[in-house]
Amino acid sequence: MRLKRIILSLGLVSFLLIMAVFLWPRSYEVAAIQERTGTQFWQLKTGSRIAYYTIPASGEIQNSPIIYLHGGPGGLIKDEAIATLKPLAELGHSLYFYDQIGSGHSARLEDISAYSVQRHQADLLAIIDEIGAEKVILAAHSWGCLLAVNFLQDYPERVQSMILDGPGPILPIRHELAEQSPPDSLHLITPEFSNRDAIDKCYNWRARLILKYAHRFQSKLASDEEVDAFFTYLNQELSKSTFCNGSEAGHFPGGSGYYSHLMTIQSFNSVEDRRNLLGEVDLPILILRGQCDNQAWGFTKEYLKLFKNSRLEIINNAGHAILISQAEMYQEHVRRFLLQNN
Repeated sequence: MRLKRIILSLGLVSFLLIMAVFLWPRSYEVAAIQERTGTQFWQLKTGSRIAYYTIPASGEIQNSPIIYLHGGPGGLIKDEAIATLKPLAELGHSLYFYDQIGSGHSARLEDISAYSVQRHQADLLAIIDEIGAEKVILAAHSWGCLLAVNFLQDYPERVQSMILDGPGPILPIRHELAEQSPPDSLHLITPEFSNRDAIDKCYNWRARLILKYAHRFQSKLASDEEVDAFFTYLNQELSKSTFCNGSEAGHFPGGSGYYSHLMTIQSFNSVEDRRNLLGEVDLPILILRGQCDNQAWGFTKEYLKLFKNSRLEIINNAGHAILISQAEMYQEHVRRFLLQNN
């Protein structure tokens, strides 16, 4: 009888320990989000409270404003993006940088099922209306390119041109394109680290449970503070795959939005396939791809196939983070593109 009680007690202790692993909040030693002097806020008609930073155009000519769409989903505006694009204001373009809903300094949503491609698109349209622009130039990175293309399908009349840096796959994703090999003439290189390396290193049992719970119940199992800290920890490792050599990756800033990341990606499957509309678009598009970009070549090739007025530039000695590793080359190509298409 005593032995049975001991066994039951040990079983209870084991159960409680397991529950603690899954349910006890975790902390991560990562950078906290840093305030940026000059940050302002829009309260959009979509209900989103969006943080943004703007650089007014200089000079007499006032060309279409440039809106920068950061990567992710769930990423944020980095200082490097602002520093690299800032000189473009001299060409008469006002610059707008904003943290997408659920990330950076922008508000987090209680209902995480509201994070979706459609919500991000609606926010972008509301921002264009907010700044009073007839047409805008979209400068986008990674996931931001998916958002730009998705927006273009619905509102081609609001876009003057696009600069797509390290574009991810057009939605909905055609996974078979990832199997296509690039031509040898491009001299593309596989980066030292992969996203899988980071995922295997960073995901613990609690993080996996939070992910499954969010997808299954469309709800938060943990606070935004906890999951955003985890996402910063994960992004620190993921950033190694965005350079040719992982040692080039610096300290990753705090402020990423994990629930925005999870739920927006989940919404990818709900995006209607309207690739047929893109062939009708004749606006100029500059595509920049790093020599060591971790995005599959087949995805980049699809942009070139669909957009008849697109041009590809390969940036040597750069991975997915061109703005950081080859800022001057990025700036040179973009400046030339804008001067040719204003």
